Amino acid sequence: MAALIAVNVGMPKDVPWHGRATRTGIWKHPVAGPVMARRLNLDGDGQGDLAGHGGEQRAVLVYQLSSYRHWQEYLKRDDFTYGQFGENLTVDGLADDEVCIGDRYEIGGAVFEVTQPRVTCYRVGLRLGEPQMAALLVSHRRPGFYMRVLTEGRVRAGDEIVKIASGPEEMTVAEIDALLYLPGHARPQLERALRIPALSPGWKTSLRALLDDADRGSGAVGGNRGLTTSSPPPAWPGFRRLEVARIEPESASIFSLTLAAVDGEPLPAALPGQFLTVRLRPDPRASPVIRNYSLSGRPGAETYRISVKQEPHGVASTYLRQHVKVGDVLDVAAPRGTFLLADADTPVLLLSAGVGATPVLAMLHALAAERSQRAVWWLHAARDGESHPFAGEARALLSRLPAGRSFVSYSRPSGVDRPGVDYTFSGRFSPERIRGLEPPPDADAYICGPSAFMGDMTGALEACGLPSSRIHTEVFGATSAVTPGVVTGSARAPHQPAAPPGGRPGPSVAFARSGLIVPWHPDYGTLLGLAEACDVPVRWSCRTGICHTCETALLSGHVEYDPQPLEPPSGGSALICCSTPPADVVLDM
Repeated sequence: MAALIAVNVGMPKDVPWHGRATRTGIWKHPVAGPVMARRLNLDGDGQGDLAGHGGEQRAVLVYQLSSYRHWQEYLKRDDFTYGQFGENLTVDGLADDEVCIGDRYEIGGAVFEVTQPRVTCYRVGLRLGEPQMAALLVSHRRPGFYMRVLTEGRVRAGDEIVKIASGPEEMTVAEIDALLYLPGHARPQLERALRIPALSPGWKTSLRALLDDADRGSGAVGGNRGLTTSSPPPAWPGFRRLEVARIEPESASIFSLTLAAVDGEPLPAALPGQFLTVRLRPDPRASPVIRNYSLSGRPGAETYRISVKQEPHGVASTYLRQHVKVGDVLDVAAPRGTFLLADADTPVLLLSAGVGATPVLAMLHALAAERSQRAVWWLHAARDGESHPFAGEARALLSRLPAGRSFVSYSRPSGVDRPGVDYTFSGRFSPERIRGLEPPPDADAYICGPSAFMGDMTGALEACGLPSSRIHTEVFGATSAVTPGVVTGSARAPHQPAAPPGGRPGPSVAFARSGLIVPWHPDYGTLLGLAEACDVPVRWSCRTGICHTCETALLSGHVEYDPQPLEPPSGGSALICCSTPPADVVLDM
């Protein structure tokens, strides 16, 4: 008979970590007497990061005495106390390779249902003083599991644990955990898991993405689509020399460059929404300048077209406009990006402002080329006609779509701009105006432009009933940081390290989106550590190569891993939390 050994609770607190503070509820401690198990939590308990822990599906975390004994032997430690692994219920029995998702248990006066394995997270390593702990929990098949509370009631140490129902499909916690985090992702197992009603929505979303990947036959390219959206593998490694075949003005401040292979051969097809990375040397004596520019031409064309906005003090855009001529050769990395037009039959909303039109214009090209029957809405915001890029091109493409509609907003139309011809509305695309258009709630929306514009449009579309999973945005600059639990102050612009390590500098690490090139030194530990030292926006969760949150496009060079990730990233990408550069690298950060 399984038994409840300890009930552990703890409220979130700020804990010093890596020179910062992280807010966490991982410090749980045993309590005496009965504790009320409620729908969202145990009384007296809390979580510091509700995006990854807590809530109805993760109300109670369970860990087993057998796993305690395993880690005591493996880690050569005898200092563990109940709650050490962040669990609410320390139990005797209920092993991860025996308990199944959907199993139901009566403990004291409460009834629980098993919903998912523990989420891999750096905090358990923080609590234990073992940085690799998140990876070890997965590789040793001892994650622990969450339960939801079906019937609220009191529980206390010493209660018997009585199994009252078995989960359908009889897939154990260890099986489900390995199915997501370890290589393989067998299709029959994915289908079985998705038939389990009790499996939490988050895990179902991840496993469904893996199943879709298996259906497309793209699993061979590496990566884990259940954990992160990766760019398709690049058509060539590093940078390639492409010739400028044409330069054309698009508006008062935007111009396009058409790039062709030096040998005249067709270039590999790009996907609608992808971008190119261009390496420039405005000053031969200085470090190169690296910039990303969205492809704006027809996907599948034999050449690539990028469109550039001339920024008043932009080093790269000024160089391209004033110095680059037809016939010049540029260093270009292969098309990349995850802002891609989905292959579906749902309506499409293409929203842009200014030069943000470039990636969605490529999508419009793709839809027009196949004369798509989908409802396609083109919504673009510009200051006036002189600042409106691709106006005639967009109109011509929309005319080839049976269900195409256009809405153009000029914030300050000039006297020569014709209402109803050049533009639809005067003023900005406000959330109220978007709601007034009544966009179809089953549409997929693709938004690109200034961050304020994308935020407003995202909010407006969500207010119209579009789920956030159908709203896709593209950021030209550095992406937003993901640092769960870390207490942050005001964001600092990326910079050279404040106190670089001494000794001979190593290979260079270029953070392309941040416009920064920094010499590597082993004291940084990992590429993630170097990025953090430079205040480059970073994205991570486990910091041990498990969750793939840190997966980053590797534009040039290669990395070495220590430790090796349990599943490698997709081709042309790197897990920066556990990798170092043996030679120069360029990262899409």
